[in-house]
Amino acid sequence: MEALLILGGLLLILAGFVWLISQAFATGLLWGLGSLLPPVTLVFVFRHWRVARKTVVLSCLGFIPLVVGLSLLANRDADRLAAIFSLRWLPTQVQPELNLGLRGQLNGRPFAPQQGELISGVLTLREGQGFFARQEVTIRLPEPAEGALRVDVLPDDGGTLPEVEIAWLSPERELPETRRLDRGYTLHLNLLPEPPNRLKGDFHLVLPAQYQTSLNGVVELFTDRLRYRDGQVDRRHDSRDTIAYVIQDYLQRRHASRDVRLQALPGVALPASELALEVQAAVEGQAQAFTLQLGKNEQGWHVRGDDYPALPAPRAEPMKRAADSEAPPVATASPSGIDRRLRFSMERLLRDPTRYEHLLVRAHTERGGVAEGRFIGIDSEGQLIIRRVIQGPGQASYNLTPGEIVLLELMEP
Repeated sequence: MEALLILGGLLLILAGFVWLISQAFATGLLWGLGSLLPPVTLVFVFRHWRVARKTVVLSCLGFIPLVVGLSLLANRDADRLAAIFSLRWLPTQVQPELNLGLRGQLNGRPFAPQQGELISGVLTLREGQGFFARQEVTIRLPEPAEGALRVDVLPDDGGTLPEVEIAWLSPERELPETRRLDRGYTLHLNLLPEPPNRLKGDFHLVLPAQYQTSLNGVVELFTDRLRYRDGQVDRRHDSRDTIAYVIQDYLQRRHASRDVRLQALPGVALPASELALEVQAAVEGQAQAFTLQLGKNEQGWHVRGDDYPALPAPRAEPMKRAADSEAPPVATASPSGIDRRLRFSMERLLRDPTRYEHLLVRAHTERGGVAEGRFIGIDSEGQLIIRRVIQGPGQASYNLTPGEIVLLELMEP
């Protein structure tokens, strides 16, 4: 209703203006040309009021439904009215989300990806916005990686290696063509984490000559399907991860507890403006079922009826130094059979990293990932370096900050 009133008012105003210009041309050619400029139009109205008064009345009548429509819209959806007057609906130049500086070719054609991600151990570089990518590179790692990632594979390497897949969509075909390789290629990845959810670094891939594929440069990849805006999760982005984040935040505030573990979401069809979901979650260890209605507005996705306050910021727990200070020191090299796992802790490793070098450790991150391998040391930025051999010359390195590790285990005495 509001849209019809606004549109009708604008049409009446436009009809009055067009009628006024035609009256100006009927009076004289110079008056007609001059009336195309607003100042001269006003002069014509005052000089020839008897001719122009009917057109002015018609335009004034158009303001009545226009004002009524805007008033109704302001009462029903003030955010939408603000968006109209702020001109956010005008087309703007879209800035790319990722800095993908790749050079080279895929199947003999230039490759310029616009999308990139590394999620659950699958690295994807994609060119094209359609359901099927025009060109795509997919690398499936043997195991999911957390934190920094370094992979080096040579054509003669054996064992379990990442699987490389290339795909392209030819103009004369409806489905893309694909090729897969599990050895015989050259791959170099050296990716470092960039908060909040990106990896950035060197990318080098060369396939055998018959595939006509060689890529080299710097890539930037998303590590999940959340998007951020001014340091906060952008709730307007349509993805399952966004829906999961909104639901978990709602349940945490509803139960005034951060101990909420959301189970796998049911299937959702996106994009959408409304969703009705049956959700399973463990709240403080107790499994519960919830029926939630979600909607999307200018601010993004939200649970309908959500009026729960924000949770207080978590307080940092003090480090327990007293107990460690009372413990007797253990020799760095101990042939007497003392098990270093008994008093192992993150603090002890940070205090004396050389004592645990080349020992097998397992790190559990706050995002639920697990990094297992040999502890190499601590780099200049204070990150723990854990290296895992991939059954051959290839290897993967994890660089993890102490703050993102919730549990660190020593697997060897």
